[in-house]
Amino acid sequence: MVRRVAVIGAGASGLASIKCCLDEGLEPTCFEQSEDIGGLWCYDTVDCKRTSVYRSVITNTSKEMSCFSDFPFPDNFPNFLPHHRLLEYFRMYARHFGLLQHIRFQTTVCSVRKRPDFSTSGQWDVVTETKTGWESHVFDAVMICTGRYQEPLLPLASFPGLETRFRGRYLHSKEYRDTEGFQGKRVLVVGLGNSGGDVAVELSRAAAKVFVSARSSTWVVSRISSHGFPLDMVTRTRLIYFLEWLLPSAIMKRIRFGKFNSWFNHTNYGLASVQRYFLRLLCWFIELPFCLLSGTVVLKPAVKEFTESSAIFEDGTKENVDVVIFTTGYGFSFPFLEDSVRSLFQESCSLYKSIFPPQLEKPTLAIIGLIQLMGSVMVGAEMQARWVTSIFAGFNKLPPISRMMADISRKKQQLAKGYLDDIASRTGVKPNVPWLLLSDPRLGLAVAFGPCSPYQYRLRGRGRWSGARGAILTQWQRVLEPLRTRVLDDSLAGSTGSSWLGLLALLLLPPFLLSWRVLRPWARP
Repeated sequence: MVRRVAVIGAGASGLASIKCCLDEGLEPTCFEQSEDIGGLWCYDTVDCKRTSVYRSVITNTSKEMSCFSDFPFPDNFPNFLPHHRLLEYFRMYARHFGLLQHIRFQTTVCSVRKRPDFSTSGQWDVVTETKTGWESHVFDAVMICTGRYQEPLLPLASFPGLETRFRGRYLHSKEYRDTEGFQGKRVLVVGLGNSGGDVAVELSRAAAKVFVSARSSTWVVSRISSHGFPLDMVTRTRLIYFLEWLLPSAIMKRIRFGKFNSWFNHTNYGLASVQRYFLRLLCWFIELPFCLLSGTVVLKPAVKEFTESSAIFEDGTKENVDVVIFTTGYGFSFPFLEDSVRSLFQESCSLYKSIFPPQLEKPTLAIIGLIQLMGSVMVGAEMQARWVTSIFAGFNKLPPISRMMADISRKKQQLAKGYLDDIASRTGVKPNVPWLLLSDPRLGLAVAFGPCSPYQYRLRGRGRWSGARGAILTQWQRVLEPLRTRVLDDSLAGSTGSSWLGLLALLLLPPFLLSWRVLRPWARP
């Protein structure tokens, strides 16, 4: 019987895990090596070895699609949040649910090992270190919430001459905080994802020249939809998911990439080929095209090698550079785990539902937040924590090992579509859309055709929140509230769009309901 749970890390995943443990009557103890909550969102200008956001970072997902499912952001918070506002929200969440008293700050987890009787007890020996010394603990279960951004990937061996000949400076984006120290420099950014685009655009205002080396296609997408609303609220709906299921993938790809390319021709900018509809990277930094037009950022192919003061690219061109910044991503490692456990998974796709090592005799170890979703990782991590704690508390069970291994084999190298609904179904909290449409038509239409926001997963089942209905029906009001700092006299604004949405809902409702059973490939095994 699980009672005492160790939670490692007090970032977004850790806070959600503490709260979910408390909801299920468990006793969590969270170990956080720093002196504050927030994880990488706790901006740190002193320790550049610690993973932290850079000064100018803003969330890629909107507040309504990123919040914890029973704690909406305040109405006056902006739709896309600077790091300090998100950290403020975490503090509000922690205070509201009384989480801080369960966190031991400035405590490093040194070792997590199975106890000798693990096959029957499922318990773990946990050793921690503080300024006053070492301490040993016994826990019934462990939730690792250290996230994806742990070990920077620096593929130095792939860049001949960088370590042996190049006399300039090189670093990983983990060490980047702001433009200080880069003024007047010629900077090469290696990699063009969100971090690469952010860093390149920001440095273009201070550096003498910025070059970006990209190996693969990158599509630049605005966070804002064509009507000015957050893009994720418009595109991440059950209606869109239904259309993606209904229409052939080739048609959906053509529609999606045609929309991406309608703003500007990505081929002309050297970003992506419009002849090959293949999604590798999405970059949300919409200033990048103007930087390319103005010449403050220059796009280059992959680097072939480095000389003492320059980079030579695969097309034979050569550029003098002073600094190289690698935005080449992160790996994950859990050095505190004993080797016999760590060897069970080398990557998140080796975990059942990206959470559980399936070969463990007892399901008392869970990895929370080790996922990459099109939407907010915060929302996914909270859903994982709800499922995990319901299993720890005995309300849900995992399938046999053979079925878990078969599921992992099927999902290898891809994250299943409908991940949130998959985990929600197993937890018993996925919204029943047909029932909602019959019993509460206004709410049912909002769930079926509106944003697939986190509140939907608090309408039923364990952890049901009485405020979920109101949060769903008022989510658009919270989008507009921070913009009402100068109100214009235009009473007709938005009425046409609402009418068309209602008409579209009526037309698509019958096939949507008929397909509901077909659209449930994630039923409980």
